[in-house]
Amino acid sequence: MNEVAEKIANKIKKTGPIPFAAFMELALYCPVYGYYETEKDSPALSCIAQPAAPLWAERTGRDGDYYTSVSVGSLFGELLAFQFAEWLEQIAPRSKARSARAGIPQIVEAGAHDGRLAVDILTWMREQRPQLLSRLRYCIVEPSPRRQAWQKARLRPFAGRVRWLKHLAAPLRGGSRITHHASRVTGIIFSNELFDAMPVHRLGWDAKKQDWFEWAVTLQRGQFAWTRIAPTLPLSDPRFQISNFPLALGKVLPDGFTVEICLAAERWWSAAAESLVLGKLLTIDYGLSAEEFFVPERREGTLRAYRNHQPSRDVLANPGEQDLTAQVNFTALQAAGESAGLTTEGFLSQAQFLTGIAARTWESQAPIIQWTHQRRRQFQTLTHPQLMGRTFRVLVQARAAIRR
Repeated sequence: MNEVAEKIANKIKKTGPIPFAAFMELALYCPVYGYYETEKDSPALSCIAQPAAPLWAERTGRDGDYYTSVSVGSLFGELLAFQFAEWLEQIAPRSKARSARAGIPQIVEAGAHDGRLAVDILTWMREQRPQLLSRLRYCIVEPSPRRQAWQKARLRPFAGRVRWLKHLAAPLRGGSRITHHASRVTGIIFSNELFDAMPVHRLGWDAKKQDWFEWAVTLQRGQFAWTRIAPTLPLSDPRFQISNFPLALGKVLPDGFTVEICLAAERWWSAAAESLVLGKLLTIDYGLSAEEFFVPERREGTLRAYRNHQPSRDVLANPGEQDLTAQVNFTALQAAGESAGLTTEGFLSQAQFLTGIAARTWESQAPIIQWTHQRRRQFQTLTHPQLMGRTFRVLVQARAAIRR
């Protein structure tokens, strides 16, 4: 067993079977040894790493485990930067009139991974919107000290322009209950492929008992194995059923039909929505509406492992050495934002979103983006329905009036 596997095994020995969400949390985020906390050697990037720090993560791209829109090239970040600049310029007149309440305009990126997207966005703004950049604060929400260090190394050219937050909203104890004191954000809060990597609970349907159970992880002969336990989720809460899944469908499902539920994603989106004083809340990820999870071809759920670009259903194998990911439930995110007073402005494919932005750059007389042959190839990859264009979806919500 590797270090992560030993930690998980010891936890099971002490407490008994653990929900898969706990397994996934350790496999991906265990300090030092988790998948997103360990690094593959990358000589090409060692020149920008601190001598005492581990070398850069190369989890994405041709030599990694999976592709992302960022690994395709700089165009993805440039198009986002152009869109963000448009939004910020629209927000500026409203926030300027009440600057004391609105605060400094910000772009807040959650889950910046290796920092490449932030570099692409800031580079475009430095070249195309220097005045906007001069009065803008770029924040990265990153709870991991190791990943913060790697991001700071890559973003050294923008030192002083970027600040890091461990959490977007810090929990504070008020009276007998815990409340959230959210950072006040005027501008844009966004993420790219953040929620698909958050730990998920796996619910299964027991056709004989006509009830839901939860998939947990146990040890059998020294190996990780699946077992069934009573749900650890608040399934009886009406808000849970509305925002997550039409669980009443269970009565017509086959035995063992499995769905993933990510409470962490919904809680994070709620906190982000509460933080937004004025502006946009945006995420780009691959996912589904709640109803789309309940189809025959997804009877085993959407959870997958990835290693060297090869998908696998053996998600319990080699924890810490392969990526674990599940489709995002956009219905839950949308409901969480609307409950916090946001308006949903769009839920569309990445192809539709990026094509709309690109069209406005083509209409501009100024050379906003240099549409070289290389960038045109990148655009095709990002928007083609058989590549990334249809797989990834975009949710945009907004607060149009300054929140008091």
